[in-house]
Amino acid sequence: MILYEYPFNESIRTMLRLEHLFKRLGFLASRDTPVDHHYALATMFEIMDVASRADIKSDLLKELDRYKGQFESYRGNPAIQEGVLLEVLQRIEHAYQGLNQLQGKAGQALAANDWLMSIRSRISIPGGTCEFDLPSYYAWQHEPPARRQADLQQWGGTLAPLYEALALMLSLLRDAGHPHMVAAPAGQFQHSLKEGRTYLLLRLRIDGALGLVPEISGNRLMASIRLMRQDAEGKPRLATDTDASFELTLCA
Repeated sequence: MILYEYPFNESIRTMLRLEHLFKRLGFLASRDTPVDHHYALATMFEIMDVASRADIKSDLLKELDRYKGQFESYRGNPAIQEGVLLEVLQRIEHAYQGLNQLQGKAGQALAANDWLMSIRSRISIPGGTCEFDLPSYYAWQHEPPARRQADLQQWGGTLAPLYEALALMLSLLRDAGHPHMVAAPAGQFQHSLKEGRTYLLLRLRIDGALGLVPEISGNRLMASIRLMRQDAEGKPRLATDTDASFELTLCA
C-alpha cells in the first residue's frame, strides 16, 4: 500500500515539507560515508530555508494550543483513560514550551556559524564545494565517521524543538481522521466536505500493485481525485477503464 497526503492550506504544506526534510536528515546523518554527510548538511540548509518563514513557529504554537484545549475538554470523561490523556497533555506542553523558548527563527544558531554559512553559500553551486573551493570542508569530510556524526547531531540539535513540535502536531492531526474505503468508478472520485468544518489534510492509501497514481486537488468545499496511469512514454493518463477503490482519511 502507498500512502499519499494532500494539504488543504499553505501552512500544512510547509509542515509536510519540513517533516520530509527532517526524516531525510535523520536517515543521511545516521550513515557513515562523507557523501551522505554532505547531503545531510545540504538538507539541514534546506530546513533552514523552509523554516525561515516567520509564521511557521506561530502556526505550530497555535495548533498545539488548539489541541491542548481540545484534550483538556476530555478531562473527567469516563470513556477516556485519564493516564493516556495526561501523557498526551504532557507531550503537548513539553513540545509547546520547547518551541516557545526557541530564540528567533529556526536555525538562527546555525546562521551564526561562519564556517557552516561558507558551505551554505556554495553548496547550491554545481561543484561549488570542491576541495580547492572549501579546503577546510574537504578536510572535515576526511574526519572519522563518528566525529562527523557528532557534529551533525550537535548542529541538528538546534533544530530539535522545531521537529518535536512539528512531529507531534502532525501526529495529532493524522490521528484525528477516520479512514474508510471509497470507490472511484472510471478512475474518478469527488467528495463534498462538510460545511462548518475546516479540513487540513487528506490521506489516501492505495494498493501499489494497481499501478495507479492519484492526482489530488481540493478546497474548503470539495476534494477531487483522479487516478492516473502512465503510458509507454511515461505520460500520466486518466484510468477511465478502471474501477478502483482506496482508503480515504480526512483530518481536521
